[in-house]
Amino acid sequence: MKEIRIKDTKCNFEGEQFIRPFGFKGDYVTESRQTVSLIQSSSGQLGLGLCTQSVLWSDPAVFAAHGEAAGGDRMFETQQYALEQLKGMSFTNPIELLESIIPDVHEQGKKITGRSDLRLTFTLNSLVGVDNALWMLYAKENNLTNFDAVLPDQYHPALSDRHDLLAAIPLMAYGVPLDEIKSAVAEGYFFLKIKIGADPDKDGDLDKMLAWDKSRVEQIHKLVGQVRIKYTDHGKIPYYFDANGRYDSKERLNKFLDHTRKIGAFDQIMIVEEPFPEEMEQDVGDLGVRIAADESAHSDKDAIKRIQMGYGAIALKPIAKTMSMSLKIAKIAHDANIPCFCADLTVNPILVDWNKNIAARLAPLPGMTIGALESNGHQNYKRWDQMLRYHPCYGADWIKPSQGLFHLNDNFYDRSGGIFEISEHYRNLV
Repeated sequence: MKEIRIKDTKCNFEGEQFIRPFGFKGDYVTESRQTVSLIQSSSGQLGLGLCTQSVLWSDPAVFAAHGEAAGGDRMFETQQYALEQLKGMSFTNPIELLESIIPDVHEQGKKITGRSDLRLTFTLNSLVGVDNALWMLYAKENNLTNFDAVLPDQYHPALSDRHDLLAAIPLMAYGVPLDEIKSAVAEGYFFLKIKIGADPDKDGDLDKMLAWDKSRVEQIHKLVGQVRIKYTDHGKIPYYFDANGRYDSKERLNKFLDHTRKIGAFDQIMIVEEPFPEEMEQDVGDLGVRIAADESAHSDKDAIKRIQMGYGAIALKPIAKTMSMSLKIAKIAHDANIPCFCADLTVNPILVDWNKNIAARLAPLPGMTIGALESNGHQNYKRWDQMLRYHPCYGADWIKPSQGLFHLNDNFYDRSGGIFEISEHYRNLV
């Protein structure tokens, strides 16, 4: 591959409001910044990358210390710093270039946020658009026209499937009313991601959290638990519980799981994601359900550690931890025979298709007959329909799910979901 020299970089952002306060990790956010990174090579080619910021997801301590807006400022400043460092650098491989700048950018992120214990995921979140711009530039400079051609050889085994259908996973956050959940299932959505770990009275009481979680899951199971579908081995709706590290012990989690047994929902649990704070470092192989790592698998090294601790799945987030890092994690998981799936960060429609390119090539989760992709932007953004128009492939039938499924065809694979094509709207921001 040719050596590419970076001549100039630019960045900007715009905020997108949510329909309602979006609750997870015991807190709420009201909007999400869509940041843009533009990288120009010495030959004049342009790479344009987007990032949806999520300070609360990536480092709740930064969110608590600075709040939503100021925390977002600090993540954007970290992104700006990374782009400045890239000016004048050369690369032949985006993964190697990203690896080379992460330590310095992370140290700068610590200074910007005032936190010596800054989570690596905060820095990786800030670098998503930077990394995507590098991949687009890499594809253009080397005349590579689709994702399979762009993907380095060592990552092909982990991404060797080619799905025609992906289950579109909606997110049932704390504030989503039961009637909306019922309506989503009636529309054909069947793989439900349900947020647990609420803080109902904002007092940090974990007994209240457990009681709230039990009640919420019981209400949902009574509502939709008996619906029959054809894409799981048991023919029932699979549940994907996401605790975002809110449970403090296996004992408390087992109380929750015992309640799911009592109400008849246990056998439908596909995944329990990140039940414990990552610093707990407990073996989870004896809980009787598949425990998935998300935030705690910051990097490929962290993924190895989580696999050794009994984690039975890994959530890949090219849209939150960079495509480069996600490819490395996918390879580690594949080599260890650990299934992966793609989770959302309530990202914009273009980033959904960055995620979709990975999800389309991952083996199905055990118990599923098709692939899966979480995408919840349509549930949460006020201007989702307008954001869809910013997609360079707007109108393609694989962009929107239909009856709970993304339908992928040759056009999707030929165009790589449009991820290497420039959006004029976002280009105009820079």
